[in-house]
Amino acid sequence: MSTEIDNIRNFAIIAHIDHGKSTIADRIIHRCGGLTDREMKSQVLDSMDIERERGITIKAQTVKLNYKSKDGKEYLLNIIDTPGHVDFSYEVSRSLYACEGSILIVDSTQGVEAQTLANVYQALDINHEIIPVLNKIDLPASDIDRTKKQIEDVIGIDTSLAVPCSGKTGEGIDEILEQIILNLPPPVGTKEELLKCLLVDSWYDSYLGVIILVRVIDGKLKKNIKIKMMSTNREYVIEKVGVFTPKAKDIDELNSGEIGFIITGIKNLSETKVGDTICDANKPLSKALPGFKPSKPVVFCGLFPVDSSEYQKLKDGLAKLKLNDSSFSYEPESSSALGLGFRCGFLGLLHLEIVTERLEREFDINLLTTTPGVVYKVHLNNGKTFDLQNPSSLPDPSLIKLIEEPWIKATIITPDQYLGSIIKLCQNKRGVQTNLSYSGNRAVLSYDIPLNEVVFDFNDRLKSMTSGYASFDYEITGHKEGDLVKLGILVNSEPVDALAMMVFKDFAQSIGKDVCEKLKDLIPRHNFMIPVQAAIGGKIIARETIKGFKKDVLTKIHGGGATDRKRKLLEKQKKGKARSKQFGRVEIPQEAFIGVLKINKEK
Repeated sequence: MSTEIDNIRNFAIIAHIDHGKSTIADRIIHRCGGLTDREMKSQVLDSMDIERERGITIKAQTVKLNYKSKDGKEYLLNIIDTPGHVDFSYEVSRSLYACEGSILIVDSTQGVEAQTLANVYQALDINHEIIPVLNKIDLPASDIDRTKKQIEDVIGIDTSLAVPCSGKTGEGIDEILEQIILNLPPPVGTKEELLKCLLVDSWYDSYLGVIILVRVIDGKLKKNIKIKMMSTNREYVIEKVGVFTPKAKDIDELNSGEIGFIITGIKNLSETKVGDTICDANKPLSKALPGFKPSKPVVFCGLFPVDSSEYQKLKDGLAKLKLNDSSFSYEPESSSALGLGFRCGFLGLLHLEIVTERLEREFDINLLTTTPGVVYKVHLNNGKTFDLQNPSSLPDPSLIKLIEEPWIKATIITPDQYLGSIIKLCQNKRGVQTNLSYSGNRAVLSYDIPLNEVVFDFNDRLKSMTSGYASFDYEITGHKEGDLVKLGILVNSEPVDALAMMVFKDFAQSIGKDVCEKLKDLIPRHNFMIPVQAAIGGKIIARETIKGFKKDVLTKIHGGGATDRKRKLLEKQKKGKARSKQFGRVEIPQEAFIGVLKINKEK
């Protein structure tokens, strides 16, 4: 039995990380009878172990629920629970396009934070109705009035209908559901129109192949009809139609306004482009739906197995992860120091961390990660331009006209007592302040900063200097010319590709010195002296020397003619050391690579 379109509500749950999106989704599922008491568990929509352990959502999840309102009517609710972290904002954008309204959850003990702003602005851009919800009212630190005022001052949304609730105790859940029915609009569309669907998400199942999550805009989807993907022009036959309640459940058809999944026998995830339009192959549409921005990797780093025999295992592991996470990219790479590995692109540092942890956990691979870097645009003198991911492949400086680096617009929300130290941090990172405003005792800072300066330790340092109270969000604004140089590291006069990095010219000297000092402590002594050097082009800018072991070859010499014999033995030792320096290979331990990553740039 199909539900009337006026009785359908599609909404997303948006909030800053850790404000309780998944917990409130759990409460709504339980209240609407999606799962029994026995089947309920915390973070029911977070399917990965890593999501549960860290308390974060990585992939957006959808659920279809039936709810009987106080007006006596049966309503169909489609919820999409979204991630809160900046790295996964593309998941949020595609979830919002599939809905008509959003629930904005704000932690009443923390107030409005940076990612709250970013997600709400995304929702407002596509004309979403928004219901503010004040969570965690069961905590003693909760301040409802202050949080309401912050929402009005910083975001500019009316909070007269804001619902106080507690995801932990379940208080206020009924009020939220009633607000959804009263204030969120139903979908627009008719069953009689030509079939028009939005491809919201897709993932790989080892038994069923690719599962495609769709939002039906017009028309209806049912088994055995032939559909067409408009971006690829390929045609497929639907084998299965279903919804998540949150368990997967097969149904006969999906009507306009509904969200569900289809299975068409596709085995390759690359055939399903997120944001694509699906139509009837026999009655094609003339114009596709406006697609949303695809995810673009912004942070690149090399992944190498510690044991070179695990290369194939790493290759298989990356291929399997790629099936369920199309947002990261990888290509083979070789390094003279680290052997065979892969150059991988990620959405941010958390994304990098998640992927490497899953590789180590699910596939039992011991990994070595090189310094994370960003994509630079290199303009050559001959008029050509190319994207540089790996600093070691930078051409000769005489061929380069200019190098552009990506910049971001950063929004930082912080209690005003930490403002001075945050401004100093942003200035050290080459940031340019664009705005500063206040909401009560909280400051909202806007900065333009090069992504390269932020990508490594910025968030960690921000959290530590503000005791975790500051929040940070960013969006990429474009590329600007930068005074950048490639800092190469030489060990025993051999360049180490894995340690090459792009740095701002004014910082090069101090960073080179820090790297050399660090490597001197971490590389073990050999039988010969090892020079460790930092260089820009052919110019050495810093050097440290690791002394060789010294064996006393003169202990056994006594008696007449000793001086001459000693001289001959010392010369022989000298020749041997020179030969071993020439042919000897310096083993650089894994700790040395990790140690270099932890160097503070502002020493």
